[in-house]
Amino acid sequence: MEAFMNIISASLIAIFVQNSIFERALGINVLLYASRKKEHLLGFFAAITYVTTISAAIVWNFDRLFETNEYYYIFVPILYVAIVSVIYILTLVVIWRFFPKIFRALKQYVHLSVFNCSVIGALFLSNLHGSDIFSYIGYGFGTGVGFLIAAYLLYIAVPRLHSPLIPAAFRGFPIMIVYVGILSLALYAFTGYTTSAV
Repeated sequence: MEAFMNIISASLIAIFVQNSIFERALGINVLLYASRKKEHLLGFFAAITYVTTISAAIVWNFDRLFETNEYYYIFVPILYVAIVSVIYILTLVVIWRFFPKIFRALKQYVHLSVFNCSVIGALFLSNLHGSDIFSYIGYGFGTGVGFLIAAYLLYIAVPRLHSPLIPAAFRGFPIMIVYVGILSLALYAFTGYTTSAV
């Protein structure tokens, strides 16, 4: 039961308090692509959640193994990218071999969903804040759910953001970035920061 609670609490922190999109702007370019079509939302969510959850569990083993090494932090980015790459390649080979129709549908955007800053950012958040394997898994899973929420919030706003009521200079990408910034400020309240009285 304690392991399950660690996964849930780490997931909720990754979704709301340390959302990789709204808190750290990791993977914003992939978010903009994923929010264009409703079909992309679940595909990106599934790929990001799968990779971050599996790789977070593997990363935990390496972090525990090398935590006493004072030079480990130098190799962490390379190691994390290597772990994500191995999971990506093995998964694609299995899907290509046993599910060729699914492979044809996935190959268009699976690399975008796997190799982006939110995936690597989830592993770094797990490293910084995770205490056991369950919190690592929770951060990995929560990052995928947080990405889905962010992509859905942008998806439902896209028609309004392209409204003719918006000045032409702001229409499209600029207003999307402003919208994401406003959402980031709104979700920033979950961290408990308040303005100090002067």
